[in-house]
This record gives sequence, structure tokens and C-alpha cells, in this order.
Amino acid sequence: MLRSLALLYGLASYLAFVAAGLYLVAVLGNYPGLPRTMDRGPDTSPATAWSIDLGLLALFGLQHSGMARPGFKRWWTKLIPAVVERSTYVLCSSLALALLCWQWRTLPTELWPANSATIALSFLSAGIGGLLLLAASWQLDHFDLVGLRQVWCFALGRAYEPPRFRMPWLYRRVRHPLMLGALLLIWGTPALTVGRLVFNLGLTLYILVGIQLEERDLSREFGAEYAAYRQRVPMLLPALEKESA
Repeated sequence: MLRSLALLYGLASYLAFVAAGLYLVAVLGNYPGLPRTMDRGPDTSPATAWSIDLGLLALFGLQHSGMARPGFKRWWTKLIPAVVERSTYVLCSSLALALLCWQWRTLPTELWPANSATIALSFLSAGIGGLLLLAASWQLDHFDLVGLRQVWCFALGRAYEPPRFRMPWLYRRVRHPLMLGALLLIWGTPALTVGRLVFNLGLTLYILVGIQLEERDLSREFGAEYAAYRQRVPMLLPALEKESA
């Protein structure tokens, strides 16, 4: 029974992750069927909008980065089974992202309007970013990243082995292709309002800070191997030169 419950919990967390991602895309794209999007919603005073939006960004960043730290994981797994730790992180991150999208307050002052050129560039940037996110997650282990492999092994009675440090093709070009994809996705906007700029800058700051924290943890875990990797491969801007044989 416990094995089945863990598997169902992992699947539910993954579905929440997919739903939150689709919700984010709809909000960023100002999907007409939603009552509240990035640039459309009930009137709110600028002071209130700034306070709520910055608070939502801070909450998302603290949850998403704080729960990923090894110290938090050691404490957290004293309270919950270790097998569902990753699924719980995925679920909490999905809920934090959904809350960010749901409660976002518009700051509709337009900084630049949409035109044919910006529309084309935004589709290109967002499209490449989305594909890069998917490809980078699958090149590592998509199901491990979202907690499904852990609960699947538990359900089958198999020992779970954490993935080893490796460098598939995208990760030989940049150390953080997932984050590069996220940046291309969020900055792919045909028109820029103050609210969208606040959102983009907030997530960009979170990504840059989160990368530093993650690399600190990886350096402690993998030591000289990761230090050599950092020297060879750039952080976000792709290395286009040919690989040595």
C-alpha cells in the first residue's frame, strides 16, 4: 500500500508540474480565456501591485532555491520519507509558480509595443527556450528531475541510485542549459510592459543567484571533477567551438 501511495503521490506531483508550466505559458502569453494574465487583470494601485508582485517573486525564489539545498533536504527527510522528497519539492515548486501566476498584479504601462519584428523575435526566443528546456531535462534524466524515477523504483522494490555526474551534449556547451532555456522563454515577449519587466528581471535574478548556490553544492559533491568542468564549459553562453577529439 505504501509503495502504491508513493507512486500515486509522485504522479500527482508531476501532473501539477505540467499544469503549472502550461499555466505559466498561458499567463505570459496573455491567453484570452484567463481572467488574469501578465498584462490583464483587475485594477490595482501601483503601490499594491509592486508590493504583491515583489512578494510573490521572493516567495517563489526562496521556496524553489531553499528546498533544493542539501541542508534543507537532510532536515526535511527527517519529517517525510526520502523517496518522496523530490516529488514534494516538485509539488511545492509547482504550487508556488501557480500562486505567482494566479495572484500577479498588472503594471500595464507599455515600454515598447508589439510589431511584426518583435512578434517574430519573441516566437523564436520562446520557441528555442522551450525546446531547450525539454531537451536539457531529457539529456540528464527527466524522470529523476521530477521525482518519478525515485517513486517508481520504490514501487518496484528496487534500490534507487542517484544519477552520476555526466556531461551530455548540451551540457558540454553550457553548464546550465535548463536555465538558459528558461531565460529565452521568459524574455521572448513581443511587447514589454512594466509588469513583464519586473517579472523577467525578478526571475532572471533568481536564476543567477540559484546557479551560484547550485554550483557551490555541486563543487562540494563532486570536487575536482566539477571544478575542471567549470573551467572548460561556460555557464550560460554557449561554447560554439568544435570539441577536441
